[in-house]
Amino acid sequence: MSLRSRPRPGATPNLVQPSRRRLLTAGAAAVAAPMLIFARRSSAAATSPRMLAFRHTHTGESLSVTFAHGARYVADALERVNWLLRDFRNGAVQPIDPQLLDQLYSVSMLTGSRSPYEVISGYRSPATNEALHRRGRGVATKSLHLEGRAIDVRLPDVPLADLRDAAMSLKAGGVGYYAESRFVHLDTGRVRRW
Repeated sequence: MSLRSRPRPGATPNLVQPSRRRLLTAGAAAVAAPMLIFARRSSAAATSPRMLAFRHTHTGESLSVTFAHGARYVADALERVNWLLRDFRNGAVQPIDPQLLDQLYSVSMLTGSRSPYEVISGYRSPATNEALHRRGRGVATKSLHLEGRAIDVRLPDVPLADLRDAAMSLKAGGVGYYAESRFVHLDTGRVRRW
């Protein structure tokens, strides 16, 4: 008999093993309980509608829309978002990456915002992007705005730094902080910050 399996003096072998099993079972239950709660919350979130509200700062247009129900995106809602986030300079429309909308939704949940997103820039056509780049406005030549995968926004009821921090906490793409221009850039590219 090894030292590990030998009962302590005065203890019966039947009492040692059940208490160890109870301890291991209780430990496993303590570890698993948060995972079960998270799984229930995740499945509840997967079936609930996701809504966003926007106000475009250049066009004055507003939109409040349910863009997804669980894992299913709502096609006509996405079309309305595509139109609102078009290149307002020339009217060019590009499909907006639904993952970008998911990021915006998550940020609004994290910040507790009740305000619509104020949109500074959504999709930018190649002609607009090139013109802005030539003017030296800090516009990247291969901007994700060109692909409908980036947006520049602010939330009136959330400090800009808090909006940035919430977006960065998601680790879902790039986050740019433009304090002087009063907006945060979010995109669905690789995780990075500036």
